[in-house]
Amino acid sequence: MLLDVRNVVRMRTFLPIGTGTLLLLGAAMVYSAQTPAQAPQTTPNAQLPAAPPAVSPQGGAPGQLASPFGAPAQRSGINIVVLDPAHGGTDPGARGTGGIRESEIVLDLATQVRRALELEGFQAVQTRLGNENPSFDDRSATANAQRGAVFVTLHISSTGLQGTVHVYANSDLPAVTNSNGLIPWDRAQGPFLGLSKKFGDLVQGMLVQRFKGSPNTAQTAAVRQLRTTAAPAIAVEISSIVVEDRSELDRMAPGIADAIARGAAAFKPSYVVPSTPGALP
Repeated sequence: MLLDVRNVVRMRTFLPIGTGTLLLLGAAMVYSAQTPAQAPQTTPNAQLPAAPPAVSPQGGAPGQLASPFGAPAQRSGINIVVLDPAHGGTDPGARGTGGIRESEIVLDLATQVRRALELEGFQAVQTRLGNENPSFDDRSATANAQRGAVFVTLHISSTGLQGTVHVYANSDLPAVTNSNGLIPWDRAQGPFLGLSKKFGDLVQGMLVQRFKGSPNTAQTAAVRQLRTTAAPAIAVEISSIVVEDRSELDRMAPGIADAIARGAAAFKPSYVVPSTPGALP
């Protein structure tokens, strides 16, 4: 069940946006004349010393590609998918008949999504692994701590057409920065809205092929978990918790997991990860 935060205005801290630094290198050339007697002598069989491995001006690993301005070149493609099984702990989320709890079903779903992502070559990180309830900020912080990551929060609705799945990207956020070029914590998603919508459309396109009645493209909503995430981020919501038997929802899990993994793989070339931590996409 998604939490709408249209009326919530909360500032906790700030996130840096483009902090690229230009490294100026100075070199002094000293010419020292040598007499013929002082000049180094070479023999036909002499071997020149091996050249040292290439190192970026920023102190990167040998062989790392560097830009002409001294910063490592940007690399494309995501490597990590942060999975957020919603609710947990004392917050069970939506409840269905027979004691069905949203928090339990999405945790099991996250396990299947994780396996599907790993088959596609991704590393999966979860915001919770058991029946705990991290805060919204803790969930976002898990994603914000990664480089080259996207964020997927998993939910089950209490309404809607049974057997369908909806993907949401966050609705528009006003562009707000302060004089230091920082953005408020609760506006962290702002620079990523376009990428989030593209990611959401790709996943939704995979889902509609498996679950008839689902939308063709991602929708937008003021989702609390997405608002403070500084990465491409989407919410995936299953309809609905109101079923006679939990097995009806469990049967949907493999198709949902496969759609998310394939959508992430299709999105991978579109996301160019900034070479400088904290820079805008």
